[in-house]
Amino acid sequence: MQKTLIIYSTTDGQTQRICERLTQASDTSKLVSMAQVANETLADYDQIVIGASIRYGKHQPAVYQFIEKNRALLTKTKTAFFSVNVVARKPEKNSSETNPYIQKFLELSGWKPDILSVFAGRLNYPQYRFIDKFMIRLIMYMTKGPTDTSQAYEFTNWAKVDEFASTLAKQKSTQARLSQ
Repeated sequence: MQKTLIIYSTTDGQTQRICERLTQASDTSKLVSMAQVANETLADYDQIVIGASIRYGKHQPAVYQFIEKNRALLTKTKTAFFSVNVVARKPEKNSSETNPYIQKFLELSGWKPDILSVFAGRLNYPQYRFIDKFMIRLIMYMTKGPTDTSQAYEFTNWAKVDEFASTLAKQKSTQARLSQ
């Protein structure tokens, strides 16, 4: 049986929500946070998916550390990576080819996943600490995004997440056929 490990690195929970949606599409998926993944035997999985959020223009260092530590295994396994960032709310920056954070990630990590995607995230101003609320509001003002700090804004295109889940399932079924 083909098994998938979905690993997430999240700042405010949206990446975890997206990963939870991905696990609903497959009964052979296991979801773990980046902090919990050390307890997993990665070689037990036929497919590894990593989802990582952006805060202030960067993915969390633990994502890069995980990739560096497990590079050899990731190279031999079917893999996918997606980034969650609010910049992807803009049509001209919502693909893996046009999103600056995906491009920066590929350059910095030196890793080439088999499948790439990017999803727009969520702004939840009421949840943020004062300094984060101020900084994110300033960034949104400069990029013509929403600035009303009394609201949350959902930018994630859930249909696109479902399409990504289908792509993962196809990759897994192709791999299963090839290994028979």
